[in-house]
Amino acid sequence: MEGFLSLPTSQCSTSSLFTSRPHSSSAATSVSFSLQPPPQPPESNLRRPKSIKSSPKPKVPSNPLKNLTTTISTTTTTTSNNPSHVPAPIESEHTTHPLASKLRLSSKFFPPPPPPPSVLQDTQNETLISEPEAPSPQPQNPEKFRQDGKIFIGNLPNWIRKHEVAEFFRQFGPIKDVILIKAHNEIHRNAGFGFVIYGGPPPLAEKSAMKAVEFDGVEFHGRILTVKLDDGKRLMEKAEERARWVEGYQVQDCNNKSKWHQEREGSRKLFRKILESEPENWQKVVTAFERITKPARREFGLMVNYYARRGDMHRARETFERMRARGIEPTSHVYTNLIHAYAVGRDMEEALSCVRKMKEEGIEMTLVTYSILVGGFAKIGNSDQTCNMERAEALVREMEEEGIDAPIDIYHTMMDGYTMIGNEEKCLIVFERLKECGFIPSVISYGCLINLYSKIGKVSKALEVSKMMECDGIKHNMKTYSMLINGFLKLKDWANAFAIFEDLVEDGLKPDVVLYNNIIRAFCGMGNMDRAIHTVKEMLKERHRPTTRTFMPIIHAFARAGEMRRAWEVFDVMRRSGCSPTVHTFNALILGLTEKRQMEKAVEILDEMTLAGISPNEHTYTTIMHGYASLGDTAKAFGYFTKLRNEGLEIDVYTYEALLKACCKSGRMQSALAVTKEMSARKIPRNTFVYNILVDGWARRGDVWEAADLMQQMKQEGVQPDIHTYTSFINACCKAGDMLRAMKTIQEMDAIGVKPNVKTYTTLIHGWARASLPEKALKCFEEMKLAGLKPDKAVYHCLMTSLLSRATFAEAYIYSGVLSVCREMIDSGLTVDMGTAVHWSRCLRKIERTGGELTEALQKTFPPDWSSYHTIAANSDTETDDELESDHDDNDVYFANVTEGDHDLDEDATDYGYE
Repeated sequence: MEGFLSLPTSQCSTSSLFTSRPHSSSAATSVSFSLQPPPQPPESNLRRPKSIKSSPKPKVPSNPLKNLTTTISTTTTTTSNNPSHVPAPIESEHTTHPLASKLRLSSKFFPPPPPPPSVLQDTQNETLISEPEAPSPQPQNPEKFRQDGKIFIGNLPNWIRKHEVAEFFRQFGPIKDVILIKAHNEIHRNAGFGFVIYGGPPPLAEKSAMKAVEFDGVEFHGRILTVKLDDGKRLMEKAEERARWVEGYQVQDCNNKSKWHQEREGSRKLFRKILESEPENWQKVVTAFERITKPARREFGLMVNYYARRGDMHRARETFERMRARGIEPTSHVYTNLIHAYAVGRDMEEALSCVRKMKEEGIEMTLVTYSILVGGFAKIGNSDQTCNMERAEALVREMEEEGIDAPIDIYHTMMDGYTMIGNEEKCLIVFERLKECGFIPSVISYGCLINLYSKIGKVSKALEVSKMMECDGIKHNMKTYSMLINGFLKLKDWANAFAIFEDLVEDGLKPDVVLYNNIIRAFCGMGNMDRAIHTVKEMLKERHRPTTRTFMPIIHAFARAGEMRRAWEVFDVMRRSGCSPTVHTFNALILGLTEKRQMEKAVEILDEMTLAGISPNEHTYTTIMHGYASLGDTAKAFGYFTKLRNEGLEIDVYTYEALLKACCKSGRMQSALAVTKEMSARKIPRNTFVYNILVDGWARRGDVWEAADLMQQMKQEGVQPDIHTYTSFINACCKAGDMLRAMKTIQEMDAIGVKPNVKTYTTLIHGWARASLPEKALKCFEEMKLAGLKPDKAVYHCLMTSLLSRATFAEAYIYSGVLSVCREMIDSGLTVDMGTAVHWSRCLRKIERTGGELTEALQKTFPPDWSSYHTIAANSDTETDDELESDHDDNDVYFANVTEGDHDLDEDATDYGYE
């Protein structure tokens, strides 16, 4: 208003100030600025209008301010049109209207005139004297606000959640809290940075933070993170802001409150927005729903559907009952959502109960309701409950009787249900019925058949369906190719799996992460680790983010091959790729270390797991127990068994196998019997592996009678002996010198179709050698070669030692046997160690002191540095027959272990989390 009154009159016009036209009354143009106050209107009407409108001349003006403005503008207009007219004198620029003292808005329109300069100067001087200026706050040191174990995380994705950040950084230590800074404009999104606070004692928290900082620049959900120690600046700024607020520098007016219906509508919109954008954050969804003052049927239906998709049938039912308690009657849509919740939760009886309730209330079932019910019965997938598919068929018939035509999706659901239980006949019947109803089979229809044959192991028929589909002009998609590849992977047919993958690439399809993971698993299965690593690089080039399942087969393969250095390298690459290690990843590393007998390093991994917040499972402890059992360390094996039991983990047959192996390895057979009694008390049946360990334990002691009793128990319990069982029993017979029973066992194996392997023949050859019958050992050696088995180094060592021990008798078959074995060893490129060479040379000197054909042939199997050692060995002529016999039995350790086989740590890979 000041600016307006200070403008020259020539620049003021009614049209430039008001959008409405001036009053048409002639009296309005002749009004001048008068000091006579107009009639006082009621106080309740003295409010500023939102807009100025033209109206007839009122008897009493409704707004004195409006009259005042009109008067000023009219006076200005009159003055400009009539120069002779002189308005009433105005004393000052800020002269107020007589009503100003009575109007509550007058102070805003007409501020008081400024005081004279002298008065203003005096006032300022008094202020300066009475109130000295407050000293500016000294800058504080951010270091004192720094918190131990707190790190700064930058360049985070805006959509990231706390639990995802905590899951990744938990590998460096226990996490106390995760703080994500919210964006200013959108409170539901992050600003792109946050903080992680590690818990525990200060030294441990700081150590965890330092380990996390080492991963600065790691890739996380497609972003390169900035990880550094917190400098305390943010806490310092918050402290300063709090201090300013206390001093009153930042006082905000928060009097803008929404109305009830606006709040309700806003909360409903917010609920729907969160439901669509953040369905995984169930706490946020529930909180948004609870904020709705009076939810309608739509909100209740959405909430029931939300719980249904999560499979939380109990909360879905609770929400449904809350809706009815408010007097809101459910519709077919709400009932269908509730049925969906029970179907996802595999409680089909309650789903059918809801159907009966719908019918009682006169609510008709829709196509969606029937589809959910049919899918619920089909997806149970229990082959023992074939009645589930019969109920699904009954629902389809009921739907057709109600006049609802079954779409092709219903038939696909039925085919998928029969695929899950492996019913090939019924699946083909549904496929034919689909065509009879006039539907043209689609890629989904053929995909159901391909999936069926791939799961039941008939991949050749799956290929026939594939060709049939191509003849109908239907192209493969990613899922059908993946089904074929999975079928070949189950059969370990790597070549055909790769051929299908090449066809996929030729068709122009881009493999996804799941398909890449399967191909990597195939490469690892065939031992081509370089191609597996190359495939990971291809994934990164195609902008696919590797998962833990991508690296797991590679780590597991390197660990099983004993290449722990490369396994650790892949493990480090996995962590830098943003993939958090799981308990299965650590189990694979522990397995590799235990197979290399590096138990100290294996136990150290347990500490790393604890630091990363990952709890060991039963397979972790079982693997370590197997490692100590291989060393015969019974105390350590039982110690971890006690720890496993105290932590409440599941104890299975693999756990008891480790204990039995430790007992048998150390010769504590009574402890092994106690373990078997505990297994019986827990009703854990003894399998073939358990019997193999027990038979081998008695075989180590040469107790053929106990071993024979165990063989008899196996047959009584219906447990079929395998090649390892028979080999262990033959070893017991050989150690007891009962070669007749050993040969009868070989005949029994032939009768039931179990063929001896290299270890079985090695055990027999060793038995004949111990019995001082080298001719029998040589005959057994020839039988092994006729069976198509290739002798290994242990066979040659045992046979040659047996022949040389009888070489003093100078029999023809011994000479020919030694020469034949030497030639085979030379052709195979096999050489013996120095100790064996010395032992064999001592035996030769008894028949060829000056050298000969046998010596020349045998020395070709000696190590390269034999010539330099020969002089020392030649002077050593004091050995006795007992020493020779002692040397002859040096390899008993090998033959005691020969029957352990690969089954010690060769449980199913899934037992260690590897799929």
